[in-house]
Amino acid sequence: MSDSLAIHWFRKDLRLSDNPSLTAASVHNRVLPIYILDDSNTGEYAMGAASGWWLHHSLVSLNTSLNSSLSIYRGNPIEILVDIITRCNVKAVYWNRCYEPWAMHRDEKIKARLQARAIAVESYNGALLWEPWTVKKNNGDPYKVFTPFYRQGCLQSEVPRQPVPIPQATLYHHDTESTLSIDNLGLLPNTQWGKGLEANWIIGEEGAQARCRQFINEGLSEYKDGRNLPAKPYVSRLSPYLNFGEISPHQLWYTVRSIADNQHVEHFCRELGWREFSYSQLYHNPDLPTKNLQQKFDNFPWVEDQASLRAWQKGQTGVPMVDAGMRELWQTGYMHNRVRMIVGSFLVKNLRLHWHNGKQWFWDTLVDADLANNSASWQWVAGCGADAAPYFRIFNPITQGQKFDPDGCYVRRFIPEIAYLPNQYLFNPWEAPEHILKAAGVELGITYPKAIVDLKMSRNLALTAFQSLKKLSS
Repeated sequence: MSDSLAIHWFRKDLRLSDNPSLTAASVHNRVLPIYILDDSNTGEYAMGAASGWWLHHSLVSLNTSLNSSLSIYRGNPIEILVDIITRCNVKAVYWNRCYEPWAMHRDEKIKARLQARAIAVESYNGALLWEPWTVKKNNGDPYKVFTPFYRQGCLQSEVPRQPVPIPQATLYHHDTESTLSIDNLGLLPNTQWGKGLEANWIIGEEGAQARCRQFINEGLSEYKDGRNLPAKPYVSRLSPYLNFGEISPHQLWYTVRSIADNQHVEHFCRELGWREFSYSQLYHNPDLPTKNLQQKFDNFPWVEDQASLRAWQKGQTGVPMVDAGMRELWQTGYMHNRVRMIVGSFLVKNLRLHWHNGKQWFWDTLVDADLANNSASWQWVAGCGADAAPYFRIFNPITQGQKFDPDGCYVRRFIPEIAYLPNQYLFNPWEAPEHILKAAGVELGITYPKAIVDLKMSRNLALTAFQSLKKLSS
């Protein structure tokens, strides 16, 4: 195309490679790459502290990749876009789609407003292997169970598109008149907490590619079963990079399939399918973050207990496998997937605290906090979601630890105050004889908390609560 200027609006696609919108915008030769921190439309879904920290560093990385041509704004996107278009004589606006209900509603209004001004607007899929509205049953209904969703809905539909390369010979334009600095966005936390996260991540597109290579070299060959072992390097840890679009699911899909064709690759691709299933649930159930998909849980007798909630958040429940997971989250902004299920089950079943409490804490502290995944996963573990774990499936944190952390390496890493306990009592220190505790330097209630709940008793109370739902629905 001629020397006309087009906007590429970066959102959750903070990368140059396999960026369909950026590639499409590059036909204009001159592209204005922008990022808008939208704090006008998010409402209750404004990003949490960990996400803000990650976003800051991701924008720094992206700006470097663009030779400092990224223009930064904050506010209502429609007002900002109209201002830019008026000042810079922009002819077209391009973006990759977001799928949060509030974002889809916003984008529809923006597209209509710009088209009314004779501005060309194009949007693309840069975040999902399959658009959520395309994966349906033969009768047009959305899938409610994962396995048929993935096997019949996804794998038997169109093959995911191939990744596209970085557009070449693109002249990037910078808006020098009204752009902000990344620091102006105020994304970094005011505490030293963010400093502790930095040692665990290399943020940005290059970091995503490096993490992908490391996973292929160290984890993929053991992924199917090894992904359940939190002390081992067999999980991908790619979720935050996917969430911020520093790497695309298409890149991962084709990269792992180019390496091998085995059960580990298939299982990893299946996990990408779970991500797609979460987005499908959110698309077809916009109230997923707040409303039980199974309405009978609207009558569940949740407990209000702020002291127990704070103990859970701080990793001070006295149940080592739970506390290790919550401390991993606080120290790294991440938690191993197997442990997420354990701590989630403990919160909603042993403590009977509403899953909203867990969803909100994860939203604020996870670097991979994603509205679809976070909401669907908490509904899954609470038993009230689509294809959910049955409510009576209550993870026992003792046996889970013994099975998936048999040498105790994970627990000892995050709870050093009980590191000298023998494996026999590492996951259940309240059962250790006094001389064993003393020899390990452990004084329950002093150096490490006493368990805030009896696992057997709380399990029975949870089952009784579940039975009350069955009676109400009968």
